[in-house]
Formats: sequence, structure tokens, C-alpha cells
Amino acid sequence: MSRFRELQHPDFQRLNASIGFDRRLWPYDVAQSRAHARMLADRGIIATEDRDALLKGLDAVESELAEGEFPFAPDDEDIHMAIERRLTEIAGPVGGKLHTARSRNDQVVTDLAMYTRERADAARVAVEVLMDALLERAQEHVDWAMPGYTHLQRAQPVYLGHHLLAYFWMLARDRARFAFAQREAGRLPLGAGALAGVSFDTDRGQIARELGFAEVVPNSIDAVSGRDFVLDYLNAAATCATHLSRLGAELVLWSSSEFGFCELPDAWSSGSSIMPQKKNPDAAELLRGKAPRVVGHLAALHGVMHALPLTYNKDLQEDKEHLFDAVDTIELALAAATGMIAGAEFNRERMRAAAGDELIAATDVADLLVTLGVPFREAHGIVAGLVRTALDSGRQLSELTTDELAQHSETLAAHEKRWREVLTQSSWLESKVSEGGTSLARVREQLELARATLDGPADG
Repeated sequence: MSRFRELQHPDFQRLNASIGFDRRLWPYDVAQSRAHARMLADRGIIATEDRDALLKGLDAVESELAEGEFPFAPDDEDIHMAIERRLTEIAGPVGGKLHTARSRNDQVVTDLAMYTRERADAARVAVEVLMDALLERAQEHVDWAMPGYTHLQRAQPVYLGHHLLAYFWMLARDRARFAFAQREAGRLPLGAGALAGVSFDTDRGQIARELGFAEVVPNSIDAVSGRDFVLDYLNAAATCATHLSRLGAELVLWSSSEFGFCELPDAWSSGSSIMPQKKNPDAAELLRGKAPRVVGHLAALHGVMHALPLTYNKDLQEDKEHLFDAVDTIELALAAATGMIAGAEFNRERMRAAAGDELIAATDVADLLVTLGVPFREAHGIVAGLVRTALDSGRQLSELTTDELAQHSETLAAHEKRWREVLTQSSWLESKVSEGGTSLARVREQLELARATLDGPADG
């Protein structure tokens, strides 16, 4: 007997069904169902023989799913109903007792919390692997000079080790965000029923302990309607993907013939269909291209949740595809970034030559004038004039004469020896002695801090 007089329209069935994408939740649904059956028996809600029959049937269902032999039916709406249908086919009418004291509302969100918790932990581990690769390469290239950029123009020289560590610290924050998402997914929704709780004296704590949840969601309405933990994961993934896009963009530039700072490993590069000489940084380009995809999933789920009345609404089915695709994308992107960083070969001489452009010592010359008592803004103007003179005459700064220096600054001309010392490349790099700067001593301090951070807890 059904409340409805008409059969569902086939197009509505297609719109309503989630079986095409929520199949990946089956391990969590089986585990949850086992815990639920045990709790029901322990509380005297079902008989022990019913529990045993349910557990045996779930073992058979799990085996079919794991081996790819599960007989999905055309009218299976989602993985949860498919498992219950098959369980009843195997175990008989007792299969219908499994849904005692639970609703699909709390069942679905519990599966999703288990999945999110697991994938957040996996992402955290993948981030740590990339952090370790960056740290190793930074140690190998701790004193390799390269130009630092602003506006993609050569600005000030840095060490390659210092530059790579910038990504390490971005990822350290990403690791903390994934750890936070993992914790936020650690509250058990099961036991909330459809929205108001259930009419049985259940033990939610028992299920939480068996499934590894730290606690239970204290409010049944919040339990079935909340998806904060998914938003937390998507936020972590979106920010991480954005960081990876910046790394990818630099690898594309650095591996170009124009820069020539590095060569990416063959295993993470592609050729051309008609130009046999080409080696394309496709993996790095895809790090750029995948980032807005993940950010879009975060924005889309915020749109789903926006102004959504309590408690459960079918809109919430839209949480899964956004989450699943973000998981697949960020895990693959992290693997690609790790492979490229670990296998990249850097060109020391090409970077050193680019960092040897005397014009990027301009700020150091201004700083020298400051130490000689010239206000910085005045010093800035003096050096700008020197740069213009050098550019107009097609010379380097070091090729300017004493008289030309005096035309711009008698103070600088009186300290010409110090001026010329500043124009040596090592001076530019080693002058940045502030904490977090690029002088070699500070970079070595940073390497030690980075190792301690990687070896420490994810949340700092």
C-alpha cells in the first residue's frame, strides 16, 4: 500500500536518484549498519538472533560490493536503500529490522561524516608528503640565488631554498585546515532519526565509540540538517588548491625557455601532437586549472545551504557530488605537485645570472643611503635617478662614474667604496638579516623550524 496514486515519473526518478554517485559510501554504510545492529541488540530493541542474522547478511553484502558482484536494481534510489534491499533478499524479513530507530536522514549524514573524516585525514597526509618534498628541495638548494619577483618583474634576489619554503608554510596552514575538518566530522549524527530523535532508548555513545567518533551531535535537528563539516573540508581543499595553482603557475614559468630555471620530470610532462621538440608542463598547468573547480564546489555548497530551512531538505543531496569531486581533485593535485617538486631539476647558473641583474640591488643602495643619514624617501629618489642614468646610457649601475654619482648624491659619492660593495651579488642576499628574511643564516633557522613544524602536530 502506498500513499501515492501515481507512479513516479521516470525523469523525476532520474532527478531524485543518487545511486550513480553515492556508491562510494558503501563501506561506511555497512560499518554503520553493523554498529547499529549491535547497539539495537545490546539495548534489547531487537533479539540477539536477529542481530546475528543481520550481521551475517551484512557480511555477504559487503563481500558482493567489495568484489564488484553486488546486484544493483533499476529502482535503487541510493546506496543506502540498495544495501537494505539486498540485505533483506539475503537475510529475509529480518533485514527490515535494521532500520529500527534510524532514518535515512541520520543514516546518510553519518556515512558522509565518516567519509569526510577519512578523506580529510588522507588529504592531511598527502599535504605532509608534499611539505616534506619541498623541505628536502629547500635544503638541497638553500644557497642557490634567484630573483624574487613583484608584478612578475625582477624585484630583489632571494635564495631558492627560501622561495620553496614559502610554499611549505602555505601547506602547513592547509594541513591545519584539513585537520580541523577531520575533527569537525568527528561528531556522530546517527540517533537523531528523521529530525526529532527516535522513540527507543538507544545508546548513541556505543555507536560513536565503535565507529571512532569523538562525541555525538547533541541536537537532533542540527544533526540531520548540518553540513558544516563538508563546508570545512571544501574550504580546506579550495585554499589548498589555490596554493597549488600558484606553485603550478611558477613551475610553468620557470620551466619555459624564457626563464630556464628548471626542467620538470618527464613523468609529469607531455609532448605535442605535431611538434616533436616540445615538452609541455601540462601537470603544472592543470594545477592552475583545477583550483577554480574546487573553489566552485565550495561556493556551490554554500549556495545550497544558504537560507535552507530546517531540517532535512532534498537540496542536501547536492552535498555529495561537490564533496566527491573535490576529494578526487585535491588528492590528485597533491600527488602531481609532489611528483613535480621531487623530480624537478633546477638550473643554478641560469638563476644566478637572472639574480645578478644589478638593478635589483636598487633597494640595497637606498638602504645604504639611509645608514648614511639620508631619509628613505629622499634615498629612493636618488637611486631612481641613478637607475634612469644607467638605463639611458645602456650601462650597469657599477659602470657609473664618481662624477655621475656626485650629480645625484654627494653622500653616495663620498662613500663610493661602500656603494660598489653593495653592488656585489652576495651583499644583496646577505643583507636581509631580519627574522624570516632571505639571508643564509635566517634561511637555515627557517629550515630547522620547518622540520620541527612538519614533525609536530598538524594543528600546531
